[in-house]
Amino acid sequence: MNRTVNRRAMLSGGLGFGSLALGAMLSRDGFAATPGDTVGSTTWSPPNGLPHFAPKAKSVIWLFMRGGVSHMESFDPKPALTKYAGKTINETPFADVQDPEKLKRVRVVVVNDANGQQRNKIYPLQVGYRKHGQSGIEFSDWFPHLGSCADDLAVIRSMWTTDDNHGAQVQFHSGRHMLDPRVPTIGAWVNYGLGTLNENLPQFIGMGPRFFDKRDGHYLGPAYDSVALKVDPENPLDYASPEGDVSGVQQRLGFDLVRRLNHLAAEQYPHDPELEARIKSYELAYRMQTAVPDVIRFDTETAATKKLYGFDQKETRPFGEQLLAARRFAEQGVRFIQIMHGDGAAGAWDQHSKLKANHSKLAMQVDRPVAGLIQDLKQRGMLDETLVVFATEFGRTPGSQNSDGRDHHPFGFSVLMAGGGIKGGIVHGATDEIGFHAVEHPHYVTDVHATLLHQLGLHSHRLNVPGHQRLEQDYGHVIKEILV
Repeated sequence: MNRTVNRRAMLSGGLGFGSLALGAMLSRDGFAATPGDTVGSTTWSPPNGLPHFAPKAKSVIWLFMRGGVSHMESFDPKPALTKYAGKTINETPFADVQDPEKLKRVRVVVVNDANGQQRNKIYPLQVGYRKHGQSGIEFSDWFPHLGSCADDLAVIRSMWTTDDNHGAQVQFHSGRHMLDPRVPTIGAWVNYGLGTLNENLPQFIGMGPRFFDKRDGHYLGPAYDSVALKVDPENPLDYASPEGDVSGVQQRLGFDLVRRLNHLAAEQYPHDPELEARIKSYELAYRMQTAVPDVIRFDTETAATKKLYGFDQKETRPFGEQLLAARRFAEQGVRFIQIMHGDGAAGAWDQHSKLKANHSKLAMQVDRPVAGLIQDLKQRGMLDETLVVFATEFGRTPGSQNSDGRDHHPFGFSVLMAGGGIKGGIVHGATDEIGFHAVEHPHYVTDVHATLLHQLGLHSHRLNVPGHQRLEQDYGHVIKEILV
């Protein structure tokens, strides 16, 4: 058996947490691009861990509602839906929204699927709206706590995408349709472009349910995947504990032995530059065993802080715990914290029926914790350097499905952003009067990526790897109108 296999077997079997270390190690083993290679018309050089220009933000907390939040019952009020309720779209003044030329952007994954169809009978608004803050931005009554943060939020009402089914979750994170090859997600690009701020913690953390594609790094390698985490101090990371009865002293001895073997191998094989990267990967995995549980222990948090996140209600506590953990990780220098809400393959926000009952329940689970996160970051002086994104894969149709629900809708929907140099108290972009198309300042999903990369001091066009051609749409465009 060769030296590499011996080291891998020792770490994965005897020391536990093998998959965490090996993911990073194998990525570096497979990453063979050479400085000076050409990417497009420019010369490629590997990231040095430094931003391309002065950043406004240090970390991102990315909140994603799986299933498709109805933009019309959350952040984009459309009273015309109630006015024309029960009529077909062709019977309203807005028949042109279904002009075939306006619908060409969609790429259908499953032809004649029961979902992702045009729904023609107008369905009325299922919730009221009210204005909030000095800015007077309207939020639905299902999101009163987020409404209280109106003056800290930028509401983007003009998002669009091209996938009419739940592969749009992948598209929102990567910019690519499910029919395309898998490519790195926004979290992976941030991880790739920036150096760590804390050597004891992963740069990219993921919490909550995930389907369709559970990878992030893809051709960047597994080192750029998110590290899956649970808010459980006793078992926060899968495979993070030794498989057998191994003490901390024994683990340390094992690491020291592997380090000595690696250094001996480096002398014997001087042209193996990945060895030092392997050592660092193993060391990070070892340090994470202590550092991660410490961050997600909330003993030092005050009762007032816990209440802010909704710990006092069973409906809000689970998501509140994840968001408090996110704040604590951001506080410790983790670059990208990604939290998914809404279980099930499609995502719990997928309301083809019983929209009022289910959306109101799900909004209750997230509204107070997200507002608490923003308020907590602000009062700690962290909001200026922490960028918060509240997103979903698409909106929902103006027309009804199954009499009391809405279908998937990729042509127009809403996203919220706050902190990290984002203007507060503004609405950017608009959909038409029935919420069908993004008609004012339309933004493809990667415009959100380009904007947060810009705030982190990264230029999206400089994030490339030789041998992997990126499309222009992958880079996106910075939404300059929402920047301070």
